[in-house]
Amino acid sequence: MKNFIYDVPTRILFGEGQVSNIGKEVKKHASKILLLYGKNSIKKNGLYDEVIKFLTEENIEVIELSGVDPNPRIETVREGADLCRKHNLELVLAVGGGSTIDCAKGIAAQTKYHGDIWRDLCVDKKFNLLTEALPVASILTLAATGSEMNGNSVLSNVKENLKLGFNSYILRPVFSILDPTYTFSVNKYQTAAGAVDIMSHIFEQYFSPDKNGYLQARIMEGLLKTVIHYAPIAYDNPTNYEARANIMWASSLSLNGLTSAGKESTDWATHQIEHELSAKYDITHGVGLGILTPYWMEYVLDKENVHRFVDYANNVWGIFGEDDFEVAKKVITKTREFFDSLEIPSTLTDIGIDSSRFEEMATGATRLGPIGTMKKLNYKDVLEILTMSL
Repeated sequence: MKNFIYDVPTRILFGEGQVSNIGKEVKKHASKILLLYGKNSIKKNGLYDEVIKFLTEENIEVIELSGVDPNPRIETVREGADLCRKHNLELVLAVGGGSTIDCAKGIAAQTKYHGDIWRDLCVDKKFNLLTEALPVASILTLAATGSEMNGNSVLSNVKENLKLGFNSYILRPVFSILDPTYTFSVNKYQTAAGAVDIMSHIFEQYFSPDKNGYLQARIMEGLLKTVIHYAPIAYDNPTNYEARANIMWASSLSLNGLTSAGKESTDWATHQIEHELSAKYDITHGVGLGILTPYWMEYVLDKENVHRFVDYANNVWGIFGEDDFEVAKKVITKTREFFDSLEIPSTLTDIGIDSSRFEEMATGATRLGPIGTMKKLNYKDVLEILTMSL
């Protein structure tokens, strides 16, 4: 196990009714804030009114910015940063899913940054240039990305057809409210996509060719089994509290640094390929991952990493056999069948994507060099995975 420092400063308030603490929690950090949210869902379900009520009780001044897109735009980040500077705001409160929280982090960073975070952080990956940011807090309404407990942000630039991420420790939310009841109204499509997104985050850290990281692997297998058990329940019974609660907490734990701490390597190739799909076609992230992941598994499987597939088969799905490659193939099929059970499309053709931009996407995914660790993927490899996915 490699040396590591594990320090997660995010205060989690988990459970029904925790929003009543929002005013007091915000007051610890700010008296003037930007309230950031998506379309109108939080107004329809009454959450907006609750938030405003509890903030008002603590005399918190609120400036609002709504309309955050599912793949948050850099233009929205710039608009939010302008508001924060104009009104001398002290904290960004995101109410929504991962896209809204990612956008909040971008705003928090851009407000204090004198350059352009898109060019410097997202494109050029000069993360060390970000030395200060506004504090970020969140009220989570969709379990998927884990953004409520990490310093990652993924933003889209429609003009450049790019979807790129950056990360910084200082962007980890100071607190996040996780109330599973706020996910009761999430429809089947987004519930399924969220579950796949969580599983994909785990896969990206679980699947590595090294044979160390025993403890981390067992933690991740437990998280995978939790999502596999509860996702169908939430899919069929959206107001099942236990299902929503377990999925929500699994989402946070899957990407807050716990599962990768001390591991020799992680992969993330599937995410880099999917970001190209999202950038070009503005599709739901979890759906893109659900299509690509089994094909990626098939493509990277070899004698150097088959042991990881066997662990996944044995410990998550209870699939055993004498031939490691047969076991690996069975568990890849099982993964696809699980995604199918949640009505996740299985090909790019299913969502109206053809091969016309594959070369462009393969170039984009590998623009900084080969990607992944299970197998180093270059331009031709990515092109082949996309072709397999048609």
